Amino acid sequence: MKIDLKNLVRKNILNLKPYSSARDEFQGENGIFLDANENPFGELNRYPDPYQRKIKEKLSERYQIPTENIFLGNGSDEVIDLAFRIFCEPGRDKVLTFSPTYGMYEVSANINDIELINLDLNADFQIDLESLKPYFADENLKIIFICSPNNPTGNSIQNIQYILENFNGIVFVDEAYIDFSPEESFRNQIKNYPNLTVSQTFSKAWGMASVRVGIAYASAEIIQFYNKVKPPYNISQLNQNAILSILDNENSKLVSENITLILEEKKQLIQNLEKLDLVKKIYPSDANFILIEVDNANSIYQKLVNKHVIVRNRNSIIKNCLRITVGSSEENEKLIESLKSMN
Repeated sequence: MKIDLKNLVRKNILNLKPYSSARDEFQGENGIFLDANENPFGELNRYPDPYQRKIKEKLSERYQIPTENIFLGNGSDEVIDLAFRIFCEPGRDKVLTFSPTYGMYEVSANINDIELINLDLNADFQIDLESLKPYFADENLKIIFICSPNNPTGNSIQNIQYILENFNGIVFVDEAYIDFSPEESFRNQIKNYPNLTVSQTFSKAWGMASVRVGIAYASAEIIQFYNKVKPPYNISQLNQNAILSILDNENSKLVSENITLILEEKKQLIQNLEKLDLVKKIYPSDANFILIEVDNANSIYQKLVNKHVIVRNRNSIIKNCLRITVGSSEENEKLIESLKSMN
């Protein structure tokens, strides 16, 4: 399927002359810097690399993806928000997502004055293709957001490839939890689908949630538009240094070990939850969290809070469901002990 991205991008973005920072015009590391109106004193007085080149080089080496296909954002939320700004004309265009899913798609749609089409997932929390297909013909539908593994349900979403091959707009696959999943990432498919954007993050498996760095993998053309509309220095040098540190070989090994440990703890946690009468159902999960159905989610949530155990009450989205992040062994034991006391 041939897609002309210029027909999807907002006209004002196509014509936009991006801001050119001092670090755009001179990219060297040595010299007397009198070009950016910085304070000459201090250790944090210089602006950071606006394109985070060193991080992209490490990601490129790790995943065998060219740096021109990588964008770094101030968290994945910036990656999501910029997709609206690039492709969606306020008050006219639409995006589509599935329910239940990550709430920021809806928030970003509302902020950017974009109509959100919300299709319910089926009983297995999968996409109903027959319900989706009629929307492919809508010329104002610019983006389909798919979270896989999905939040808050935890399952991997099927039929993404079918959507990529049959939808003429942008397919945005949010893979925040992919490092915990046995499924292969779609980042390896960006060379095959010019309409694909894959979002990932350092917040989950990499344990860097406070650093706020998200990633987009996409065609070089899409990445160019991201660089065109992003704020000049969207990731601080402190945060860039933190990511560079975690990407070092030794720290990367520790991250892999922690992922393995979390998955082992998840198995044990599921086994312990299955023994509790108050747990009515445990949904399949490819993430670092578990969705469970209980008798009275509001009551159990509050009782857990009273015991200083904080889970996520998803009752307003999925009736009587709680989302439980897999913690350390000690934290998981405390959770089970607290739930046992309610049986």
